Amino acid sequence: MDLEKSPPQQRRRGEELEDALLEAAWHELERNGFTGLTFDAVAERAHTSRPVLYRRWPDKTALVLAAIRWHYDRDAVEVPDTGSLRGDLYELLRLASDRRVEMVVMLNAQFAGLFSEMSLGEVRERLVGPRTVWSSVILTRAQERGEIDLRVVPERVQSLPFDLFRHELLMTLTTVSDEFIASVVDEIFLPLVDHYMEPGADRAL
Repeated sequence: MDLEKSPPQQRRRGEELEDALLEAAWHELERNGFTGLTFDAVAERAHTSRPVLYRRWPDKTALVLAAIRWHYDRDAVEVPDTGSLRGDLYELLRLASDRRVEMVVMLNAQFAGLFSEMSLGEVRERLVGPRTVWSSVILTRAQERGEIDLRVVPERVQSLPFDLFRHELLMTLTTVSDEFIASVVDEIFLPLVDHYMEPGADRAL
């Protein structure tokens, strides 16, 4: 009697394969850091070969940035909708602080080699671009409610609360306090928005 043969393992393709590769790269980064990561180790962990990795990412830096982006997107912070610009900003920064501090601490400890090859600004530009989805959603909603006019409020002011938040998180490597968030929103950002919204206000920055 013929023995029943187990079906052959289905070959991974497309998004399924890329997810497996990036998950393997992330775990290698957690274990060995940027300097200790190798394509061989990632390929072995993902049960594939080095050429499969090289067809997607030309070097270790590209793979690492893709893995960080992959992990970041899997743990996305949902943009709140409280009905006001102040409420949205305050709640988003509080949520982001709780969700991102562990990742920032790990990046600081494990990715020294990456930051020796690229500046923090270059890494951020490669990962999220000049403006995050957070700010785009919140500011667009606020404009629709008439709380801000993005045509007159300079882009540097629009990005200010997010820039200050990231700086505080990176410098302290701990959860950003509610007092800091309230100070940024109530004492810096909203007064600046009000200034530029006033008729005849100086538009230069």
